Amino acid sequence: MMPSTSPSQSATTRRLSPLRNLWPFLQPYRGRVALAFVLLCLGSVTMLLVPLAFRDLIDFGFGQRVNTPGGLLGTSSLNSHFVLLFGLAILWALTVAARYYTLTWVGERVTADLRSAVYARMLLQSPQFFETVQTGEVLSRLTGDTTLIQSLIGSSVSMGLRSLFQFIGGMVMLAVTSFYLFSLNLGLMALLMLPIFAVGRKVKKLSRESQDKIADASALAGEILNAIPTVQAYTQERQETGRFAGRAEASFAAAIRRSRVRAALTALIIAASMGAIIFVLWVGANQVHEGSMTGGQLASFILYAVLVAGSVSTMAEMWGDVMRASGAVERLLELLHARPVIAEAAAPQPLQQPMQAALRFERVSFHYPARPQLAALDGITLDIVPGETVALVGPSGAGKTTLFQLLLRFYDVTGGCIRLNGQDIRQLSLRDLRDKIAIVPQDPVIFSDNALENIRYGRPAASDAEVTAAAKAALVDEFIDRLPEGYQTFLGERGTRLSGGQRQRIAIARAILKDAPLLLLDEATSSLDAESEILVQEGLNAAMHGRTTLIIAHRLSTVQKAHRIVVLEHGRIVETGTPADLRKQGGLYARLARLQFDV
Repeated sequence: MMPSTSPSQSATTRRLSPLRNLWPFLQPYRGRVALAFVLLCLGSVTMLLVPLAFRDLIDFGFGQRVNTPGGLLGTSSLNSHFVLLFGLAILWALTVAARYYTLTWVGERVTADLRSAVYARMLLQSPQFFETVQTGEVLSRLTGDTTLIQSLIGSSVSMGLRSLFQFIGGMVMLAVTSFYLFSLNLGLMALLMLPIFAVGRKVKKLSRESQDKIADASALAGEILNAIPTVQAYTQERQETGRFAGRAEASFAAAIRRSRVRAALTALIIAASMGAIIFVLWVGANQVHEGSMTGGQLASFILYAVLVAGSVSTMAEMWGDVMRASGAVERLLELLHARPVIAEAAAPQPLQQPMQAALRFERVSFHYPARPQLAALDGITLDIVPGETVALVGPSGAGKTTLFQLLLRFYDVTGGCIRLNGQDIRQLSLRDLRDKIAIVPQDPVIFSDNALENIRYGRPAASDAEVTAAAKAALVDEFIDRLPEGYQTFLGERGTRLSGGQRQRIAIARAILKDAPLLLLDEATSSLDAESEILVQEGLNAAMHGRTTLIIAHRLSTVQKAHRIVVLEHGRIVETGTPADLRKQGGLYARLARLQFDV
């Protein structure tokens, strides 16, 4: 019959179980971990020899001639004893320094690997994931939580193991030196260990709460700092300052609650440890006075007792760090184990005819996960031949942008399928699919880099000449030449040094540089003035030549040269044809055209 596991043991195991997931990150560096363990053992043994050296120093070095068995040097000279002590100090210093460096290296390396793994996992998540998870919270976990793990691996575990070895070794040496005093000390230490484990669960709970509060504050700060113009335009600085201060205060309160528990535990341990040492010293002093033990034995016993008490104190501190790190690992694992909603095909098919793009939407239906009761697309069937330019028009919410998101597989269809060159896009690898698509979004993203690298993002292997050629096609050179350092000018976070139209032209140049067979234009000229729109349209016409192009447009003037216009309403295709044919039909397109043209 297997022995049953107590509830407290099960709870402790559950609290520590997340730490097992660190092993795959530690395994590549197990050689360094083994070296650190050897250094740890050597340093602990060295430290345990120090009280013996002091015993011999007192009993033999200060004129006493007591026959104490097991002396390190017997009746060797006073100088030899001090040389021995100095040698032990040097050996201990070297082992501690080497162990510190080795474990710090491992901790930093594992932390970097863990951050990279979590970040890579986040880049695989679809937009649906970030509908419920704030990027500020992700960043908080990537920084704060991984720092706790680095501290655990780089110092806490090392200190805990060192203290454990010294505790065990010290207890053995206490028993050898004086079993009577050891028995007293053991009873006191047993009482001292009780609050350590009792408070561990509370510390972990409070640590998780503290980290969650920090993540809340970081998420709010990230959101607001990215919306500074809006905040200032609506004069909400004071309100937003108050909101952040409220979350910062909540974080502070949680941290103080955690610190209060740990401080109380530390005070209890120190008081109990010192009380135990003083009590044992009093008993031992009486034994020395009676002649039942030597002064050197008492001194070594006290040193071992101090070593054991210090080890218990350190283990208590380390236990709190382990609980905090366990909570941090648990939070990181939530991100690391998050499965992308858009899954790669088990055996991706190679893309047929990669230099062209024929599209077919077969009875495509889609419901956003956040709005499952409302169909964003309802039975869309549409064929687009290679090289054709098709414009998607219709009122907001008609499903135009949704089609783009499904083409890029940011979401998967809930009914029907989308085919590229006759192949279901779900059977293609995401990389192959997206490599064949260039997009100019309505709200272009500009990275914190110079203009040259922002355009090169479309094709990282492109030469400077190819980048500047794409820039000229999108008329980027028209304003880049006026910037202080030309193409090397830093554009600011999110392109704050550029106007809306300039940011859009950067995005157009990026798409031209990618040179993909399928081009998606989502209101690509919406932020341009009339003169710039005409000029950029020339660049877009060159980019569209020979490529399959889908255009989302609210301004109908930008799609008059499209081969075909598809009109959507409430997720359905209601009209299709050339601009002239649609105006004759007198339907939705004709109504929109009258509003825009017949003014």
